[in-house]
Parts: sequence; structure tokens; C-alpha cells
Amino acid sequence: MSWITNTLTSSIGRKATMSLTGLFLVSFLLVHLSGNFLLFKGDEGAAFNLYSNFMSTAPIIRVLEIGLLAGFLIHMITALMLTNKNKAARPVGYAVSNNNKKVTWFSKNMGLSGSIVLVFLIIHLLNFYFPYHYATMRYVNIEGEEYKDMFFLVATVFKQEWWYSVLYLLALVLLGFHLQHGFASAFQTLGIEHKKYTPIIEGLGNLISIILPIGFATMPLYFWLIY
Repeated sequence: MSWITNTLTSSIGRKATMSLTGLFLVSFLLVHLSGNFLLFKGDEGAAFNLYSNFMSTAPIIRVLEIGLLAGFLIHMITALMLTNKNKAARPVGYAVSNNNKKVTWFSKNMGLSGSIVLVFLIIHLLNFYFPYHYATMRYVNIEGEEYKDMFFLVATVFKQEWWYSVLYLLALVLLGFHLQHGFASAFQTLGIEHKKYTPIIEGLGNLISIILPIGFATMPLYFWLIY
């Protein structure tokens, strides 16, 4: 088990751990976004409510939730350790390639943007996850069965709590910058850097940093301004 201990305690090992968990979280965001697009199906939330019920009752999802929580915690704790250790020399947790690239404010403050996204995540869970699982919910009949009306909850929060919609959009802007730097840097940290493939990875990171925020932004904008 010594190699595990060395990995978790060494600077290089921590950077690799943060990179792997970061890429895992990106994959979760992509899956989460695809499921949330059911909000726009035009069936008054039937498909989204069925999807929400599956995500809250399927045993395999419960197992994945534990892995997701572990991924978040490991990513955040490792980032905090690296930030504290390298604060004097370099305030960036990920490896950064020295190719005369312009260093942006966001690339130097990944910890700050990540912390703000974390605060938003907690508020997000308080608005959706915990009410759905533990509060009294409105039910809707779908094909003769009663299901919790998650669609109504989402529509109500985004439509009535305007401050949350504003916070949601601001957090997405920070998430976009966090992803734009973190995605490519994660591959560099893992040693995946090549003059042929690195531009492709950077382009993919730029694409993801645009698609994810815009995709998630369509939800508050739709319920706040259109629905």
C-alpha cells in the first residue's frame, strides 16, 4: 500500500489525482446535462419526471452517487492541499505548460473559481436534491402512476427565485473558465502532451467550456423568461 500513500502525499501524485477526478467530474456534467434536456421535451415534464424518478430510485445510481461524492471531495481536498503547499511559488494546482502561453487571471486563480462553484453547488443541492428526496413534494400522475413532480420544482425555483437564476448564470461563467484551463491542464499533468494531439485536447477543452455553461444556462433562461 506504500505506493498509494506516496501517490496521495507527493505533489505529483496529488496533481494526478486532482486531474483524474476533474476529468471524471466533467463526464458527470455531460451526462447530467443530457438528462436535464428532457425539461424541454414539451410534455409538461413527464419524461423529466420519469428520468428523475429513475435517478433517485435505481440501485446502480445510488452506487454512482457515492463515487460522485467521493470524486468531488477528493478533487476539492487535493486542490486545497496543493494550493496551500504551492501558494508561494505557484498558485495553480494543475501542471501548466511553459509554451509562452498567456497566463490569465483565471488560470492563476483556479482555487478561487473552484471555491465559488462549490458554494453554488451547495446552494444547488439545497434547492433541488434535498427537497426532492426529503421534503414534501407535489405529485403528478403519469400513465396511471404517481411520481414526484421534479419538473414543477425546477420551474418554480427558476421562475420565482430570480436571485437564484442570476447566481446560477454567474456560477456557469466561472465554471466555463475553470473548465477552459483545467481540462487541458489535467491532460498535461497526466503526461499526455504532444505537438499533434495537444491542440486537439485544448480545442476540446475550449468546446466543453462553452457547451456545458451554455447548455445549463438554457434552463434558468427558459423558465425565467419564456415558460
